[in-house]
Formats: sequence, C-alpha cells, structure tokens
Amino acid sequence: MTHKVQEKQTVAVACLQFEPRFGEVEANLAAIDRLAREAAAKGAKILVLPELADTGYVFEAADELQQLAAPIPQGRPSQALIALAAELGVYIAAGLCEKAGDTFYNSAIFCGPEGYLGTFRKLHLWNKEKLFFRSGDLGLPVFDTVYGKVGVAICYDGWFPETFRGLVAAGAELICVPTNWVPIPDQPAGAEPMANILHKAAAHSNGVAIACADRVGIERGQPFLGCSLIVGPRGWPLAGPASPTNPEILIADVMFGDLENQRRVSERNNVWEDRRTDLYN
Repeated sequence: MTHKVQEKQTVAVACLQFEPRFGEVEANLAAIDRLAREAAAKGAKILVLPELADTGYVFEAADELQQLAAPIPQGRPSQALIALAAELGVYIAAGLCEKAGDTFYNSAIFCGPEGYLGTFRKLHLWNKEKLFFRSGDLGLPVFDTVYGKVGVAICYDGWFPETFRGLVAAGAELICVPTNWVPIPDQPAGAEPMANILHKAAAHSNGVAIACADRVGIERGQPFLGCSLIVGPRGWPLAGPASPTNPEILIADVMFGDLENQRRVSERNNVWEDRRTDLYN
C-alpha cells in the first residue's frame, strides 16, 4: 500500500478575541458572524473562538444552564456555526455550552466546509465550573481537515502537558484552544500571563502550533485577560499577544506538512524523536 505524502502548505489561522455577553446568545452569535466574516475576508482558513462563546462564562445557578445550553450539533449555536463555516469555506473551533440529556459540558464544536466534524469536551474543569459542568468524556479527538490534523483543548486543559502530548501523538499539527483566561494567584502586575508562558512552552516541547483565542471584559465581577496568542511549533509567537482589554483579530500563517523540520532544534535533536518512551511509564 502506498501512502500519500502530505503537502507542505501554509494556512492562515485566526483567533477572534471578543467579549461575549452573558445570556445573550443571539447577540453573541451575531458578533461571531461579523468577526468570522472579517477574518475570512482577510484570508483566514481556520478560525478559533473563545470558550463558552455562545453563552458567556460566569454561571451562578443551574437553571441558567437549562435555559442557555444547547445540544451539539443540533442546537441553534452549532447550526449557526456549521452554516457559517460552509458559507465561508473555513474551519471553526468554538467554545459552546453543551446540553447532553440532563448533563452539561463545557465543550467546543469543530466544523468546516464539510459540515460538523466533531466535539471536544473540556477535560479539566476550573474552579466553579465544577459546580455546573461534568468533566469531558470524549478524550482527545483529532479532526481531519484538507490541510492536516487539528486538535482542540479548552482553557485549563492547557495546564496539563499530557493534553498536548496526547493530541500530538494522535497526529495534530495545530491545536486550537478556545479559552477564558483569568488572573492566576501571585501574578505580578504587568507580567506576561502564565497562560501565554505555558502555551509557548507546550508548542516548543511538542513541535506543534497552538492558537489560543481568549475573551476580554469583566463578567459578573470576573475579569478576563485577553492576550490571545498564536504560537509556532518552535515556541515563538506568530501573532500576539493581543490586547488585554479590547476585541482583536489575530491572524498568522501556520505551516502544515513540515513536522520533521519544525521539531528539529539542533543538528542532532528532534523534540519528538528524542522522547524516551521506554522509560516514562
């Protein structure tokens, strides 16, 4: 059997940083539509949106979830994004509030010109999310696109090296991260967000591009950090950090099909090939 050699190509990836309004699903979908069209008009082919971009983030009661969450892919937010991806000819990774029967997940849809491609459910829940959502049970799926394989993680998943290692082991060349970053304890004023440091390190140590789309604003007293970022597989930023306070579209070219070169950090070292998997367990 012969295997098709993946073509090297650069693909424009966009992070759409904005301020979702809690409970205003239709207004949030309208903002997403506007930003997606602007990014696509600038040539972006893969779009990443924040975590819980449809509903907002700070839930205070279970009945709010009952009112706002929707199934994936049958719900109104999913269907709007699927139609938008098909119309614009782009792939979209967007954080959505998912209702699955009587259970709720902090999830992300991944869809493209072909339609709905799959769902990722956040594995590691942050703080009060544990009061409302169930931890993800779909593992670390990787989605096939015409450019190559793409993985998804959400916010606090990025604090765990196993997240990125698992996605890369499954073939991901780009990891899309819908996120709602908040201040971390002991973070000095004016310091680079810990989230940015972690994702640059993860990109470098795995030889993978990572696109993080954060939100901005203050919701029910909770401030968010902004500072969306697109990182190349050697760990250096390709675009961003974005503004800590203002909506912004980041766009950067990400290379697909060039893994060996991108993971090579010296004449004799490749960060993926040099792993000692015989000893790690």
